Amino acid sequence: MKLGSVEHKELFCRSFLDSHLEYEPEHLPWPDLNDADLARLQAIPFWEKALDIEREAGAMVSSYAATVTDPLLHEAIALQGREESRHARLIKTLIDRYGIEMPERPPVVVPPKIEPAFTTFGFEECLDSFFAFGLFGIARDAKVFPEALFTIFDPILDEEARHIVFFVNWFTYIQINRGQGFLPLRIVRTLWYYGKALSNLITAFGDSDPSGTGFTATGASTFTDDLTLEKFLGVCIQENQQRMSKYDSRLLQPQLIPLLTNVAFRTLQLLPQRKPQTVERKGNWGMGG
Repeated sequence: MKLGSVEHKELFCRSFLDSHLEYEPEHLPWPDLNDADLARLQAIPFWEKALDIEREAGAMVSSYAATVTDPLLHEAIALQGREESRHARLIKTLIDRYGIEMPERPPVVVPPKIEPAFTTFGFEECLDSFFAFGLFGIARDAKVFPEALFTIFDPILDEEARHIVFFVNWFTYIQINRGQGFLPLRIVRTLWYYGKALSNLITAFGDSDPSGTGFTATGASTFTDDLTLEKFLGVCIQENQQRMSKYDSRLLQPQLIPLLTNVAFRTLQLLPQRKPQTVERKGNWGMGG
């Protein structure tokens, strides 16, 4: 299959559309939590930021879909917009059900330059989702909440994986069909967008954030007492491989973050063994879009 071809477009769009999962957040089997689990859930500091990101994503992706004239691409991107909005409804349902205090959220403002906003958001999802997969796996293994709660959120992580697989194929397809398919040029543009995505995420979740969440994978130590950087990276790699193994091998997948993480992981394995340095506690675990 030739990248940028009609066959390529049909494959990544149809794969995305056909794997859509129907559910309504309000009708999911939300479990009752005991006092300890409820207090732990309410203490997690990222709910406000996660809700804002998903609300903004739903509005922005839907607005971009409205500008896409290709019928198949329009259908797929519009579906992603509905899924992003559904993620926001899911988080809001959790917030309301478990009594998480949160001020009224401001209205969503759609960026004026909609395609660059969609592209940057896609790279942000590629970056954030990779670490979210690992953090989810760590929390699940640590059994910090009832399994019923993880069962609800596991398909949401699969939806994030669907989004980023669709996105990297869309990005490549668009670049090639606009005469910008020369591989070195695509690599440069990819690196530029990853840099912009990282900057945006640091701004959104950085120390300047009044909520104090901090965009850092180190917050996974909230869920286990013996987490090292090597173990965290290893779990991220493993969880990413597991979720990405479900996709047609002809489809492109995000490669840069897994590659860099593998290099870091192998480097840590080669270092002399010292007393384990646990990851700094900041009380946050990543969320995808």
